[in-house]
Amino acid sequence: MASSPEPTAATPPAAFAAGEGLHVALVMDGNGRWAKRRGLPRTLGHRAGVEALKRTVAAAPDLDIRCLTVFGFSTENWSRPATEVAELMALPKRYFESDLERLEREGVRVRVIGRREGLNSELVEIIAQAEARTAHNDRFLLQIAFNYGGQADITDAARRFALAVAEGRARPEDLTEAAFAAQLSTADTPAPDLIVRPSGEQRLSNFLLWEAAYAELVFQDVLWPDYGADHLKAAIAEFRTRERRYGGAVADDALAAG
Repeated sequence: MASSPEPTAATPPAAFAAGEGLHVALVMDGNGRWAKRRGLPRTLGHRAGVEALKRTVAAAPDLDIRCLTVFGFSTENWSRPATEVAELMALPKRYFESDLERLEREGVRVRVIGRREGLNSELVEIIAQAEARTAHNDRFLLQIAFNYGGQADITDAARRFALAVAEGRARPEDLTEAAFAAQLSTADTPAPDLIVRPSGEQRLSNFLLWEAAYAELVFQDVLWPDYGADHLKAAIAEFRTRERRYGGAVADDALAAG
């Protein structure tokens, strides 16, 4: 199914309040292979993936994570078989029906980024209700990328700015990195500190392409339905060993180079 070319993602909620803690992004990958190894339908792999999400969200705040962004459904996933797409479309409803009350009670704000075009009206309403019911929470942000693609988001952002120029609300020379980032669906959240991909694959797969500029990357050889607190803790431990330079150099390196 083709996505509409119009950049009409839902209006983002207010910026998540600044605070200490990491922003970790996760590619939830490996559901199909998990099911295949067990001789199960892929749909059951996706349902097992929802349980992994519950475990991971529950563990995150205790690991100094303040924002968790998970990749649930990409703009490219529409090319999968119709039965699998239908199952993927049902996952947010299944997740929110079982966990929204707990998320609301425990101070978790829910935010869903990605295009709303192509989603059925019931799913759009479920997403809107989850965001509205948790909008006042500020302990932890769960950001779900659904019908999302990094390239699509960048394209939509460019189109929004171009429209502002065409309408006289902006000038071409106003475009800076910060001004462009403000047009992205992630504008009101900090850039990820760490991007984690389980399943043994080592690529971003069109996830947070702009935002990943200085993120640390950790790849883990575990399929997503088996993921849990210990795997997330190991990813954080690996992240803590990294020295983040943001394109600069530490003093010792500068002296050595001189």
